[in-house]
Amino acid sequence: MDKDAASEPPPAAAPATLRPRHSLQPKGSCWYCDKPVDNVRRFCGKECADAFDEEAEYSADNIGNPAR
Repeated sequence: MDKDAASEPPPAAAPATLRPRHSLQPKGSCWYCDKPVDNVRRFCGKECADAFDEEAEYSADNIGNPAR
C-alpha cells in the first residue's frame, strides 16, 4: 500500500450533512407528535424523526420557490 494514499483524506463526494433534528434541544416530548419522551430524546421513534426531517427538507425547498 502506498504511504501517500493511506494519509489522504477520504473523497468529499459524500459530505456529512447535519440533519435539522440534531440542532433541536430535548423538551420532554416528541418534536413531531408531542408524545411524552424522556429528557434526553427528541423523538419517540424513527418514524417521527424521519418525518420531521422530511418535513423540514420540504419546507426548506419551498422557501426559495414558493408556489404561486
